[in-house]
Amino acid sequence: MISTRALNRATLARQLLLERSDLGVVDAVEHLVGLQAQTPHTWYVGLWSRLRDLTPKQVSDALESRELVRIALMRSTIHLVSAADCLRLRPLLAAMLTTGTNAIFGKRLVGVDREELVAAGRSILEEQAMTFGELGKTLASKWPDHDPLALAQAVRGDTPLVQVTPRGLWGRSGKAAHTTAEQWLGDLEVSELTLAGMVRRYLGAFGPASVKDVQTWSGLTRLSEVVEEMDLVTFTDEHGRELFDVPDAPRPDEDTPAPVRFLYDFDNLLLSHADRSRVVTPRVKEQNFDPHGPIPRLVLVDGVTAGAWTTEIGKERAVLKVRPFDPWPAAARDEAEEEGARLLAFLAGEISDQRVEVG
Repeated sequence: MISTRALNRATLARQLLLERSDLGVVDAVEHLVGLQAQTPHTWYVGLWSRLRDLTPKQVSDALESRELVRIALMRSTIHLVSAADCLRLRPLLAAMLTTGTNAIFGKRLVGVDREELVAAGRSILEEQAMTFGELGKTLASKWPDHDPLALAQAVRGDTPLVQVTPRGLWGRSGKAAHTTAEQWLGDLEVSELTLAGMVRRYLGAFGPASVKDVQTWSGLTRLSEVVEEMDLVTFTDEHGRELFDVPDAPRPDEDTPAPVRFLYDFDNLLLSHADRSRVVTPRVKEQNFDPHGPIPRLVLVDGVTAGAWTTEIGKERAVLKVRPFDPWPAAARDEAEEEGARLLAFLAGEISDQRVEVG
């Protein structure tokens, strides 16, 4: 038996949220098996909350040098991963990505030779990086009777496409243009990763976890067949579910203190389990956040979701506001103010008038 609180501490430890890590940026991203990163910049906070003395430049430099890339992977969403993981993970997820594309756009592609379409798309993008809108318009000149968006998305589903810089660089802007991973990364040689190896890495970053948890994180199905063949330890959670784990992964005592941490909108900690109760409390749903509005950015207190935070950053003044869902102890409020001030300094840089408000 393993308690929900013990699960919480184990996952926080592996997510580098119990104690900031001294890992380098690329090593940390590999340890986490990537960060969900469909926004250009919010995921920088995810790394800041996990790494000691991180600067935006360290991350931007790794993107610009192509040690890190942003590509559609797990759950068919854009993730920040190392160049090596881009090439290792994408083949394992290829069938899922293609199936997802067919489910949404397949009816609009009837009569299109998919191999010919993908080859044309690859050739176009390797000559010049394009947005999907631009790619679809270009492809429509050859397939004028088909939806340009569907044409472009078919190429995305069947081809490893990375978003090129300056998109994602700190303090800069750029359109969401894509080229092939092969074009962007050249002849980089990497070791092969098996499905079992991917599951083991997931558990090392998110475990202990159920088969459904692994499937939720990856977007894959039928992983019980993979897990059953692996040398793992097993637990039963408070709801009777079977959980799996790698034997040597950290499992701190459930009474280990957990510091206040600020999460970004698509933080993997919140999205990578079928059962999210180890971190996400019912109070989050009770806030009635606008389903069509910005994704809330949450604050952890004692390891669980206890509030939300926003920023207002102008040219001369920057404010970070924290809204607790319930009254916090004075010590938690003080810690949130201190952590928030450090985060605001990271986000606002040279702006002199910076203030944290804990409501």
